[in-house]
Amino acid sequence: MSCGCDTDHNHDEMFPEFARVGQAVPPFVMESFDPAEGGFCEVDLGALREQGKWVVLFFYPADFTFVCPTELADLAAKHEKLTGLGAEVISVSTDTKFTHLAWKNDERLLADVKFKMASDATGEVSRFFDVWDYDSGLALRGTFVINPEGMLVSAEVNYYNVGRNAEELVRKMEANAYLKDHPEQACPAKWTPGSKTLTPGEGLVGKVYEALNE
Repeated sequence: MSCGCDTDHNHDEMFPEFARVGQAVPPFVMESFDPAEGGFCEVDLGALREQGKWVVLFFYPADFTFVCPTELADLAAKHEKLTGLGAEVISVSTDTKFTHLAWKNDERLLADVKFKMASDATGEVSRFFDVWDYDSGLALRGTFVINPEGMLVSAEVNYYNVGRNAEELVRKMEANAYLKDHPEQACPAKWTPGSKTLTPGEGLVGKVYEALNE
């Protein structure tokens, strides 16, 4: 699977349905700009899965806009924490990899961005994650966390006019990383590392939780 500029293929052959939390995400490849290396590359979800990586996909509408650089700058400030949790952070928009390069060099707010900036020029990946806006041809502000086994464990979508908080993304990554090693537990609201977790008990809620984690 790939996400290049060839629009002659059938979308359903690549992504048969929308991404859903709790289900596997098929591997795919996106062309990207790598600010850390200063060149172009490919983001390969299949390869990242083989490496045991978590994947954070951070969709945003467009380069050379107003809210988007503030979000990417905020994400860059938390990048080290996220990579420390074993995550590969990838920003995604429908701009080309060449536009990403130009924007990174032009926008001072992106000075500290080191994560790969992927191109979804056909909108294929955006449609799969259900953030594609058919009227504008842009992606909404969507954040998705995929675990090392390829399961989508977290999804958040905002409209164009509301930026996200990377601090909350870090908290959710910390919780998911903790629960991967402690699958018998659950994290309550506002959980942070070191806080008390919950162990599902008997009754309907406990049975549902156990069924979901079989």
